[in-house]
Amino acid sequence: MIIKHKEITPSGSFKGTIIDIETIGDFTRNRSYTTSNDSRECENLEQVIFGQINDKELQIFCAKDREAIEELKSQTEQILNRLERPFYAFNTNFESSVLFHHIGITIDFDGELQEFKFESKKNAVAELGIPNYDDPFHDVGKLCIEAWHSKEFDKAIAHNRACLLKERDILLKRDYREPDKVNFNK
Repeated sequence: MIIKHKEITPSGSFKGTIIDIETIGDFTRNRSYTTSNDSRECENLEQVIFGQINDKELQIFCAKDREAIEELKSQTEQILNRLERPFYAFNTNFESSVLFHHIGITIDFDGELQEFKFESKKNAVAELGIPNYDDPFHDVGKLCIEAWHSKEFDKAIAHNRACLLKERDILLKRDYREPDKVNFNK
């Protein structure tokens, strides 16, 4: 079963869609992957939440179990095809790499919300004076993974919602930069 959360987007107008996903699994620990933007760093990750926000609505799809992960996997490309471009993400390399390895699609993002590679969202939010938006994990994504495994889906969804709202505010307050090129490798 997939839990769906939808709400009207609170104030803030921009063109396009911000995408934020939550995953389970482990990063492939190979320093050359990280420094070369190699997609294989994310080859052992599985998407469990797909969230998107545009100037009209915020929508989140959360898988509740292994079967639902497969269902979300099969629906993600259809969801993406309905979204308005340009596409933004806080860490485009992460989103692109997970979608490439887990879903099997290559997606190029139009805008990177990280000011520089490895900038933490927590620091960006603090620097720009952005509220927490009721994020139960205060920008600590690992806690979202633990919540999902513990079947605390309401907390995992609340975290993804807060991420989307924070990323929207980052886009509105400082705009975006050109994404780094992702090296898609199997």
